[in-house]
Amino acid sequence: MKRLLLMLLLPLPMGCATSEVQPWQRGYLAKPEMQLNADPRESALQAQIHYSKEASSGGAGAAGGGCGCN
Repeated sequence: MKRLLLMLLLPLPMGCATSEVQPWQRGYLAKPEMQLNADPRESALQAQIHYSKEASSGGAGAAGGGCGCN
């Protein structure tokens, strides 16, 4: 019983690691290549292609649907 309890509780401290960004690392993270959307125009183009293929719009903050009934 003790062995089972130990096996269940042993992984708990391993999940408490923190990944804090140090001040000298912030310069690297601020580069445009590190952004989620490095090129906003490319993201807009990809969204336009997606909406035209799916025949809908929205889901990214815009209201409306593809049926024209709103």
